[in-house]
Amino acid sequence: MAPDDGARRAVTKADLVSILAKTSGGSRDSAARAFGAFVGGVRDSLRQGRPVTISGFGTFVVARRAPRTGRHPRDGSAITIPGARVPRFRASRALKIAVR
Repeated sequence: MAPDDGARRAVTKADLVSILAKTSGGSRDSAARAFGAFVGGVRDSLRQGRPVTISGFGTFVVARRAPRTGRHPRDGSAITIPGARVPRFRASRALKIAVR
């Protein structure tokens, strides 16, 4: 994207599907199904606690967030925020270099 071309606008799922269709030479419909299968595969693997590594791109992992103390926004009293499993992404060295 050129700087004057709205470079600050986030790339959406529709944008990615269009790029996938254009570069693969397939239809938008088949690209949308392929993209959906990819996202579903990543989601299902993470749900099972299995990391997903894409060479040259990065690794999706599930991390544990510890319980912590927070403040109730209305009255300011202390509350305990429970721990949670959260997705994380670690960029590969190749991606970090490409972004520089």
